[in-house]
Amino acid sequence: MQEKDGRYIFGVVKVGDKGQIVIPKDARKIYNVQPGNTLMLLGDQKGMALLKTDIFQSILDQAMEGLTK
Repeated sequence: MQEKDGRYIFGVVKVGDKGQIVIPKDARKIYNVQPGNTLMLLGDQKGMALLKTDIFQSILDQAMEGLTK
């Protein structure tokens, strides 16, 4: 694992026959990803990113709160 300015390189993962990947142990530890957590897959033309849904929900709640004020 390499870290620079809060950005990490965890290595390479391989996509299995069922489209599954294994999230590296260091990444699971840093981001507190536990069995049973739900992750959201985001993407654009440049690539993909995983985000814990509780973090996404928090961001969405903050955005919605700003709209109601």
